Amino acid sequence: MNLENAKKIMLVTLKWIFICALTGIFSGSASAFFLVALEWVTHYREHNNWIIWLLPIGGLIIGLCYHYLGKTVVKGNNLLLEEYENPQKIIPLKMAPLVLIGTLITHLFGGSAGREGTAVQMGGAISDQFTGIFKLDNSDRKTLIILGICAGFASVFGTPLAGALFALEVLYFSKISYKSIPLSFLTGYIAYFTVEFWQVKHTRYNIPILPEMSFTNLFWVILASILFGLAAMLFSRSTHFWGALFSKTIAFPPLRPFIGGIILAVTIYFIGTTKYIGLGVPMIVDAFSNPNTSYDFLLKILFTGFTLGAGFKGGEVTPLFFVGATLGSALSIIVPLPIALLAGMGFVAVFSGATHTPIACTVMGMELFGIESGIFIGIACLAAYFSSGSVGIYHAQIVKGSKYRLYQKFKRKDIGLL
Repeated sequence: MNLENAKKIMLVTLKWIFICALTGIFSGSASAFFLVALEWVTHYREHNNWIIWLLPIGGLIIGLCYHYLGKTVVKGNNLLLEEYENPQKIIPLKMAPLVLIGTLITHLFGGSAGREGTAVQMGGAISDQFTGIFKLDNSDRKTLIILGICAGFASVFGTPLAGALFALEVLYFSKISYKSIPLSFLTGYIAYFTVEFWQVKHTRYNIPILPEMSFTNLFWVILASILFGLAAMLFSRSTHFWGALFSKTIAFPPLRPFIGGIILAVTIYFIGTTKYIGLGVPMIVDAFSNPNTSYDFLLKILFTGFTLGAGFKGGEVTPLFFVGATLGSALSIIVPLPIALLAGMGFVAVFSGATHTPIACTVMGMELFGIESGIFIGIACLAAYFSSGSVGIYHAQIVKGSKYRLYQKFKRKDIGLL
């Protein structure tokens, strides 16, 4: 290698390190602000429950903002996946403030949604702006989108390794450049430490007791994990169902969250509890020590699917954590495994099934609960992944491989029987 080539390689390396730093710092700072703001609006709602009656107005505001200002970014996470697979136009930066405001309104007035979608969209919109600044081609632009997804995920959950792996795995069947791998890990850690710098704390969980891995325990782990996979399938299909129903029955998009908000507010009033709205973090934490009722996870699926399907903004992942943790907690009544282990397994396994990312979810589980739980977490994520069907929460995600072929074979058999 001559000196000229060495200089070029050095300059390209420094450029990408600089881009990783910018993406991680800006996305991490955006996530830090978002987490603080989200905590504030959640605290305000919890101490002023009357505000839930304004949910229809909040929905109308979101609907009007996206209808008149955000038509190009209304697809959210799916837009990121589509632009990665088939690059067309740089993602408008307005995606970031629109999804931020929309999510805060959703949580302030009592919608059931998460936060990962917001952080990922902010990260993706921020990172993609460097395409023009650094005059990058479509191949490099794909790397930028991976870095944005990684930065958003790693910063909002405090899991840098899982953030990098999630960004790579969710796009696994879309031809990932090898250089994206080390760059995503670097970006994930920069985003994570940026949130730490702003002294924003993440929720921590604990699995204090781990049983031996015997054949009996393995049987129960796999059985519970299949149920987690089925819950993931139900969650994904519920979200798609409500979205399709609102689109089909209400022609004017801003009216969808308005009408949905009316239905949600009245429903919340009649059931007499607010534990199924918002993020539901207190319920998730409690699930690790106290058994949940058998229907908690079903109501969270219903509320979240309806909220997002109606057009409110936010993510799906924290509700997936809720569904998994409360289902695992409820199963502890009949499954002879520690309650915290079942809740922790469900926490990441339902997420694995709904996003087709078992590796990232396994690593996330070890980051959150400790590496000692890795064998249980890994089996749970893999079993849930294979039992969750071929439809996930992201329309635009490409799903191939053995799992996809297996479900296609079952579909063909069912058609043959008909």
